[in-house]
Amino acid sequence: MIQLLLDLQEEFSWLSRDALQEVSLRLKIPRSRIFRVASFYKAMSLSPVGRHKVSVCMGTACQVRGAQRLLDKTEMKLGIKPGGTTSDGNFTLNRVNCLGCCAIGPVVVVDDVYHGRADSKKLDKILNQAQ
Repeated sequence: MIQLLLDLQEEFSWLSRDALQEVSLRLKIPRSRIFRVASFYKAMSLSPVGRHKVSVCMGTACQVRGAQRLLDKTEMKLGIKPGGTTSDGNFTLNRVNCLGCCAIGPVVVVDDVYHGRADSKKLDKILNQAQ
């Protein structure tokens, strides 16, 4: 079930109610159980996500190096809070606890590309390239 949900997530960028219902019917598993699994994993989204996924690491090493300012700047530039998607569907912003690359913090990930030692100036360039 998990691999099927991940495949659907990759294909459609999110798991709609209809998709969960179809998985339920095909696997003969109650939709409530599928929903519990889909809502548990961060890799799965139950709401539409933007074309570009932006994650700001908020681990301790990144916070010490200014991650909160970077997150605040990202929120202001995109006009959304973590977990939100821009109205044009271009960006989804996420706050993550740790990306495991503390030596190059603070870190911003855009579409699976890691940008270390990020600052306000670098953030503008990163987001502009993603558009």
